[in-house]
Amino acid sequence: MADSNRYKMSAQHLEELKTELHFLKTVREKEVAEQIKEARSFGDLSENSEYDEAKTEQGKLYSKIAEIEDLIEHAEITEDSEDANKVGIGSKVTVKDLELGTVEKFKIVGSQEANPLTGRISDDSPFGRGLFGHEAGEIVEVEAPMGVLKFEIISIEK
Repeated sequence: MADSNRYKMSAQHLEELKTELHFLKTVREKEVAEQIKEARSFGDLSENSEYDEAKTEQGKLYSKIAEIEDLIEHAEITEDSEDANKVGIGSKVTVKDLELGTVEKFKIVGSQEANPLTGRISDDSPFGRGLFGHEAGEIVEVEAPMGVLKFEIISIEK
């Protein structure tokens, strides 16, 4: 199978997905089935907004279950980078924006765990790719929609 069909993630994230899937298939599925059963008891389904809402919720639930099953089935567990001196998956990287002078800290993660708002940057993002494989003290250039940005890697932690 091609890498494009694989989802990079940590073993911890895979376990979180399995836990969520179990919850959705057991607890949540029963809750939605109960909502549908209750809505049916209200009578005529053609004008029953509670029934329509419950069926919509059921559709969303089954969609989420299918999505998580796909993620689990195609998960590629990423190990922390072997070379502690270079940026890789699992690295905590402190960088300085050379134009703005700001210093920020990011963790490089697989695409399924990325959340830029919390400082978790995907290794597939332009910023993640720009840092990948570089060492502390190096200046890296990152292609962005606003042009090329330059960063200095201050430190790398594993």
